[in-house]
Amino acid sequence: MGLLHSAQPWSPHHLIFIASPTSHAVLLLGEGRSWEMCKVLPNIKVRNGSSQGAGILGVHLEGPFISHEKRGAHPESHLRTFEAGAFQDLLKTYGSLDNVAIITLAPELTRSQEVIKELTSRGICVSVGHSVSHLGEAEAAVQSGARFITHLFNAMLPFHHRDPGIVGLLTSDKIPPGQQVFFGMIADGIHTNPAALRIAFRAHPKGLVLVTDAIPALGLGNGRHTLGQQEIEVDGLTCCVAGTKTLCGSVAPMDACIRHFLHATGCSVEMALEAATLHPAQLLGIEKKKGTLDFGSDADFVILDDSLNVKATYIAGEMVWHDKAFSH
Repeated sequence: MGLLHSAQPWSPHHLIFIASPTSHAVLLLGEGRSWEMCKVLPNIKVRNGSSQGAGILGVHLEGPFISHEKRGAHPESHLRTFEAGAFQDLLKTYGSLDNVAIITLAPELTRSQEVIKELTSRGICVSVGHSVSHLGEAEAAVQSGARFITHLFNAMLPFHHRDPGIVGLLTSDKIPPGQQVFFGMIADGIHTNPAALRIAFRAHPKGLVLVTDAIPALGLGNGRHTLGQQEIEVDGLTCCVAGTKTLCGSVAPMDACIRHFLHATGCSVEMALEAATLHPAQLLGIEKKKGTLDFGSDADFVILDDSLNVKATYIAGEMVWHDKAFSH
């Protein structure tokens, strides 16, 4: 299941070892101008983690090929379409795709199916999101190769009984045989109501991937900070574009998301932990090395107490961080 309980107690708790959701990460980039993307992307290299910091599994490009209506905090002036050159438009915007793991796009955009097929053929995971897509358009995207939903319920059409939109992919009967659709959930207590978490979990538990949607302001406290070229305001766990009520990401760390998800859904500890470890590894096709504690997997893991607070982090078998009270 990707976790083990220790045989010896750590006073006054038992310890839980899980394949680490924090030792390696997919970095999220969004809302930049095309020339900025072309300049930044080559400098973000896929690499293994070490005592110097977390590894990078790739980049998640969220935008600018998204809906104007559901752009969220993405500046409208930066948005792009595929109408002129389809995949060539994407290459002009991003430049090199060498270190890209995931690209979010709105499947209702003209010629998006061409782009999805090309990206999939290159081994890049396509995610649908920031979209006003109807269910049929979302199903067509999956049939073209898309296999992820970016932060379910957020920045998409709300569920409707006659056309459930992207949300309907969780129970669609149009998914190609053998293909799995995964979906991200921001379980920070702000982006998604606990009832919505429960609906999604019960509809498709094996596809649920916990994501933080964290921004650089994580850990910096309340007040005004910057996100790209925008000023944002943090109040507790709520992050908004300054002067608005538009959410612009999260400042909840992954362990807090796991705890909230566990409490909100009433699922088992094992299922909550797998949503942060095994499922994202399966999405990226790296479950042979990441996301489990199976023999032969990379020795990247965290140690948690019974309350799921992080006590220590190991990368490649080396302890790179530990709580002051932790004894090993």
